[in-house]
Amino acid sequence: MFNKIIKLGQKKFNKSDQHHQDNNNTSTNTVVRGSRTTTAAPSSVSNGESQTTAQSPSQTPNHPMFTSTPVLEVLPLLKDVSSSDRPLLFMKKAHMCSCQCDFSDTLIMPREKEIKRQTLLELVDFLHSSSGKVNETMQSELIRMVSANIFRCLPPAHHENTGAPPEGNDPEEEEPYLEPWWPHLQLVYELLLRYVVSSEIEPKTAKKFINHTFVSRLLDLFDSEDPREREYLKTVLHRIYGKFIFHRPFIRCSIYNIFYKFLYETERCIGIGELLEILGSVINGFTVPMREEHRLYLVKAILPLHKSKGISIYHQQLAYCVTQFVEKDYKLADTVIRGLLKFWPLTNCQKEVLFLGELEEVLDATEPSEFQQCVVPLFTQIGKCLNSAHFQVAERALFLWNNEHIVGLIAQNKDVIFPIIFEALERNMKGHWNQAVHGLSENVRRMFLEMDTELFEECEKQHLENEAKACELLEQRELTWKRLEEAASLAAN
Repeated sequence: MFNKIIKLGQKKFNKSDQHHQDNNNTSTNTVVRGSRTTTAAPSSVSNGESQTTAQSPSQTPNHPMFTSTPVLEVLPLLKDVSSSDRPLLFMKKAHMCSCQCDFSDTLIMPREKEIKRQTLLELVDFLHSSSGKVNETMQSELIRMVSANIFRCLPPAHHENTGAPPEGNDPEEEEPYLEPWWPHLQLVYELLLRYVVSSEIEPKTAKKFINHTFVSRLLDLFDSEDPREREYLKTVLHRIYGKFIFHRPFIRCSIYNIFYKFLYETERCIGIGELLEILGSVINGFTVPMREEHRLYLVKAILPLHKSKGISIYHQQLAYCVTQFVEKDYKLADTVIRGLLKFWPLTNCQKEVLFLGELEEVLDATEPSEFQQCVVPLFTQIGKCLNSAHFQVAERALFLWNNEHIVGLIAQNKDVIFPIIFEALERNMKGHWNQAVHGLSENVRRMFLEMDTELFEECEKQHLENEAKACELLEQRELTWKRLEEAASLAAN
């Protein structure tokens, strides 16, 4: 029976289909997007650690079906053949699925597309089933097929198509690009995920195929505009990080390098949110006390992400990562708060609202000892937010007093905070245009009065004195200008 399978494997497509497959099956070590090319990382680490590479084509069985161009054809089901014939049939099916289909037109290759889809579904079910024993040679052909499908030329970015400058586009307003051959690509990713999470796959064997080069090329694919693909990539990479302990330092370092490239070269936000989501789980597993390298990456790679114009795309994941650092090591609270103040927006009110929300989460995990170190610059900035003409900024800043933990920190440092905040509250009471901000400012003012009446009266007295001095300076300034005008008129006459 298997001789028939081998003979079927010798069939050829027509010349146009053959030419299309040859172009798509060309082996490459790069992921290209438009005019940008990213070279895959080397398979060895700079510290001299040896890295096992994937098997070369010469290591696979020397069989005509693996040396010829793959042809999409109907093959027997894996469950219908004997266990001895199953490995060779599995590899035949995997090799066949390396063939690419043209999805530019639904009328092109409809039969071949359906054959590949059904074959991929069968391979997924086989790995998921208890009988899905996969030896090393089968794994080699499987990863070869996965690589042939997912590592490809990505379409150019939106601004590369339109010619518009990248900084002129709002990422939230752009329509996401959906990969036309996702029906096949999704199954390939599902197959890779099943392979990684399978308890039958030993990490020592799988590391020959899931090596640093493979992981690096996976990370390059986070530049894909299709959100469905990035979601699968996030899940697969997270599983690889959990299963392959020897890859963990490389994955962390590679993610931070992507952040550096984003901050200082491309400013392209796609994929940053998914990488931060992975990093949030990684940070959650850090041991205490935290290593110095993790603290360094916090300062050099994570906190600077706050300065991007497109922060709204990934701010939720970024805030979670930052808060995880503080919860893991409370001594990092001062570093994080000063980092937020360093990148505090000056003219972007919506971004300021995001910062205030993140600040509340960080303060909620801050210990009193760390809070005291940054209280003056922190509440100087909060005072500016209280007087913001944008009512959402002022309102969000006043909502900090609804948090019991923050109110407790303020009460312990009221001698320093009251004089800084009091004048901002008085200005809101007298002149803010928004009624809600006016009411919230009155509530905070009353809270201060209940905390320490004597300190409140002292601040109020100081405020009145400052106002009197300001009025006196204004009168002197007006008088000086009046004298200058009189002198100028006399000189003119």
